[in-house]
Amino acid sequence: MSAPTERAVNLADVARLAGVSPATASRALGGHPHVAAATRERVRRVADELSYVVSPDASRLAGGRTGRVAALVPHLDRWYFAALLDGLAGALRSAGLDLLVRCVGGAADRAEQLQRMPGRRVVDAVVALAFEVDGWDGADVPLVTVGGPPSTVPFVTIDDLAAGRQAMDHLIHLGHRRIAMIEALDPDQRSEEPVGRRVAYEQALAQAGLPQDQDLVATVDWGGVEGADAMARLLGLRHPPTAVYAHSDEVALGAIRTLRRAGLRIPDDVSVIGVDDHPLAELTDLTTVRQPVREQGALAGHMVATALSGGDPGPGIVLPTQLVVRGSTAPPREERR
Repeated sequence: MSAPTERAVNLADVARLAGVSPATASRALGGHPHVAAATRERVRRVADELSYVVSPDASRLAGGRTGRVAALVPHLDRWYFAALLDGLAGALRSAGLDLLVRCVGGAADRAEQLQRMPGRRVVDAVVALAFEVDGWDGADVPLVTVGGPPSTVPFVTIDDLAAGRQAMDHLIHLGHRRIAMIEALDPDQRSEEPVGRRVAYEQALAQAGLPQDQDLVATVDWGGVEGADAMARLLGLRHPPTAVYAHSDEVALGAIRTLRRAGLRIPDDVSVIGVDDHPLAELTDLTTVRQPVREQGALAGHMVATALSGGDPGPGIVLPTQLVVRGSTAPPREERR
């Protein structure tokens, strides 16, 4: 057999000269793990001799890999999700994989996207960012969750209970006894179980022998404006808090804005602590509990690459968090006298 002349080389030419079917040639060039090493080498050698360049779309149509991984993201306008995507994209790029970002809406849209993704075969794997996944029947399309609760599929996350305890224990150790919590919740959360950061608040108060006053709990959506509004309500109490534990730094920064507009000094009048270590936390001297956001995204990318190469990504990874003490927390005024 001779090589084709005077026309563009296609996958069928590579398959014919390598003595395999077009589907096998596509899988061999796409790095499919179930192609024999000798066959893969023969196909690649023929492709090199013909200067054939793989088309991802043609590879997909022939039954091979797409080289793409889909990230399902509830929000694109928040730092947390951008940082997760940054870590994920870097790890996938190192593995020779492209990232397809798809923004999903509420719970119904998320469930529909998870159900449709495997059958459409537009990607080789799916990563769900910070939302609950009940189950997965994606056959040979791996699913990894990152930043959400532990799942039945491979996951990367932090221990929210431990993070919340680090924040609350810090305030209690400083001597605060009237501590408010600005609780941030996803309105599409399906689980009826309380989130770890709320459990941490209740657990810490109980273990310290402090009463749980529901007037000191404000529940809002994630965001700075929401945190500011919650803080305004807390300041309207007959006995305002001496410290505030916010579920995220953005919520905490919103609370700080309200406190400053009210003429209160931080931490002299009110201490504030958040969770995340947002880039603005250091600039605003906010005490917080740091979580490794980009590292979570990167580890999720490594899990995906491992699964696509035929390896075992493991059941899940829980990364540690770290208390970062800055200038927004101090003992209450009465403790300093």
